[in-house]
Amino acid sequence: MKKLGVGIIGCGNVSAHYMRYGNTFNGTEVIACADINPEAAKARAEEFGLRADTIEDLLAANDIDIIINLTIPAAHLEVSRSILNAGKHVYSEKPYVLSTQEGDTLKALAAEKGLRIGSAPDTFLGGSHQHARHLIDTNAIGKVTSGTAIVMSHGMEHWHPNPDFFFQPGAGPVLDIGPYYISNLVQLLGPVERISAMTSTPSETRTISNGPRNGEKIPVDTPTTIHALLQFKSGAIITVICSWDVWNHDHNHMELYGEDGTMYLPDPNFFAGDLKITSGGEAVDLPSWEHPFSVPNFQNDNAGGQMLANYRGAGLSDMSLAIQEGREHRCSMEFAHHVVDVMTSILKAGETNQTVELTTTCERPAALDAASAQELLA
Repeated sequence: MKKLGVGIIGCGNVSAHYMRYGNTFNGTEVIACADINPEAAKARAEEFGLRADTIEDLLAANDIDIIINLTIPAAHLEVSRSILNAGKHVYSEKPYVLSTQEGDTLKALAAEKGLRIGSAPDTFLGGSHQHARHLIDTNAIGKVTSGTAIVMSHGMEHWHPNPDFFFQPGAGPVLDIGPYYISNLVQLLGPVERISAMTSTPSETRTISNGPRNGEKIPVDTPTTIHALLQFKSGAIITVICSWDVWNHDHNHMELYGEDGTMYLPDPNFFAGDLKITSGGEAVDLPSWEHPFSVPNFQNDNAGGQMLANYRGAGLSDMSLAIQEGREHRCSMEFAHHVVDVMTSILKAGETNQTVELTTTCERPAALDAASAQELLA
């Protein structure tokens, strides 16, 4: 299978992950990058041995088949549209659009051009989450009836030097961190049917507490605390809490309650972590499960040098191979479109104080067992 040429638009923090690991996968070769700030593109290109292009040159480049859209969420629609109009496939950072209407626009254009759209996150392809998928599919805890998904902290202004966009429409904890949690729930349980929610914005401003803008206040124009109830087509009811107004808590990231036991899942923001199940009230030893995307390969200097499993680019690799094999890719537009519908419906339910019936659905992505994951690695 040949490697498709990959270009990147947007050379901010997350671009380093794709540049560092992009060529460790089959089906893709990261060749060039571009940014609205040419100096940012030049710096990343020098750091990772890539070609620095203007955005126009990258869109026109003959050696580029797929472009990763790493711009801010508010720009995703227009940038992805320009990529499709240039005749190239799109792989977008999450969320790939900010409304189902925007998604419909890109879907129609991709169909017209005969091109693919894929979207992060691909962390649900990680070893722990795929092990959870296997356990659910083999009825290890019985039918899942309910559960919780909880992501809470005190916001991004404490570590990000320019956190403004996190607190504007198109971001907030639901659209920024929520994709990891909602994507994992949908790949485990299937599509969501209806949603109710309450939201609040406790503080109208945030104070940056790091970097050159330390002490500067920025406005908050999107909800920062959200409590939602998601009813899945399967019948499961999941409580989702997303907040940037919490200093500390002891809640587990995700728990699923089945008719025969409970499953404790690790943070879906990462590819691997501790997974536990119980049968009745007793802990159960999990069956042996060795998965390539559970192996630590990245030293996280922001967490005291802790080694993590980081396989960003797995979804892109799967998309490249799927294009050549004529099959559906796992991080598909249909899947991402439903996740966007879930997240925007959470915000709509909170704003209107009414239950929202979803207008989209999707199939669960194909499971990624150890052998399938190994095929993605170069």
